[in-house]
Amino acid sequence: MAILVKNIKQLVQAEPKAVKFRAGKEMQHLPIIDNAFLLTEGDKIKDFGLMSELSADKLNKIKENIEEIDATGRMVFPSFCDSHTHIVYAGSREVEYIDKIKGLSYEEIAKRGGGILNSAKRLHETSEDELFDSAWLRLEEMASYGTGAVEIKSGYGLSTEDELKMLRVIRRLKEKSPLTIKANFLGAHAVPLQYKQNPDEYVDLIINEMIPLVAAEELADFIDVFCDKGFFTCEQTERMLMQGIKYGLRPKIHANEMDYSGGIQVGVKYNAISVDHLEYTGDEEIAVLKGSETMPTILPGAAFFLGMVCAPARKMIESGLPVALASDYNPGSCPSGNMQLVAAMGSVMYKMLTEEVINATTINTAYALGEPDKVGSITKGKLAHFYITKPMDTIYYMSYGFGSNKVEQYFLNGKKQ
Repeated sequence: MAILVKNIKQLVQAEPKAVKFRAGKEMQHLPIIDNAFLLTEGDKIKDFGLMSELSADKLNKIKENIEEIDATGRMVFPSFCDSHTHIVYAGSREVEYIDKIKGLSYEEIAKRGGGILNSAKRLHETSEDELFDSAWLRLEEMASYGTGAVEIKSGYGLSTEDELKMLRVIRRLKEKSPLTIKANFLGAHAVPLQYKQNPDEYVDLIINEMIPLVAAEELADFIDVFCDKGFFTCEQTERMLMQGIKYGLRPKIHANEMDYSGGIQVGVKYNAISVDHLEYTGDEEIAVLKGSETMPTILPGAAFFLGMVCAPARKMIESGLPVALASDYNPGSCPSGNMQLVAAMGSVMYKMLTEEVINATTINTAYALGEPDKVGSITKGKLAHFYITKPMDTIYYMSYGFGSNKVEQYFLNGKKQ
């Protein structure tokens, strides 16, 4: 079934040719077509443009039946791309949330067996089917808020058996879900309790056992490491990234959330597709990122939930860098995958313009997912991942109206969901 959306008030992020990403002042550029149409065929975007350009000849070339949708007063956006999530997990961690309210830090909770280690214990006791079912519900909720592409990390296993279990669940989600999904091996999310006195022994386990098995089953697209104060050192991170690269996994990095860790520099050195969190980013880190192929990715939900300092998004953009925004959906530091809320936080907390926020949650996160040619914009030949808003006056409502779901209908692979 082909779909024709007509009388669109504004068709947003409508790109004649795929754009790799937008950086610096270019992040303020957002191509919009007023009074537009969008035509899909199969799972791809077939055509778009002004309503005055829509002709019978265009429609006669479509070989499928065409469903027409009148979008008068409404806007059409490409689906959000969420390039950083941890949505395969067992159970929530609201008790730790109360500990945070009482004043305990993230590091203090982790040191007494909470945080990631708590999630690892629960995951060990949970079956693959249970993990799949709960993650499926989270994916459906994310899609209802406009997300069409998502990266999902392992990292709550912290043993060979349980990391593989997580990645197999992610593979099942890939196979069943209409969302575009990329898998990320994050065995180096934390040091398990039994290795606390000798973390290098756990690093050796990741290098010598986990990575070869992950690669043998083709379970991951990326390798990730939490390179930060209290987690993994730069030297340990380099060892794991080198092994991952050897086995065909492109690096990503959790970096500089807790302190100036050197993680950004390591990420750029090993051509990481993105470095994520970045609360502690100074002139040296910005200089390293400039001219690299690494996407700086900010996670507003985690900074908000943990009460942390905000990454210097404005300084990064004004220095000429691109910036991506992702959710970090996880049970401990951001129990939400609502990318509309992330967009609002981008403006409220980081003083990003709405145009910058939209680029940061579509084109730039598509790059951070490794899929800039498939998702992230309204472009002929890309996957037909898009949503129709409820009636809206301007695009600025997208980062203004943070308390309601602005999606009226959403489409994945050219199908209404």
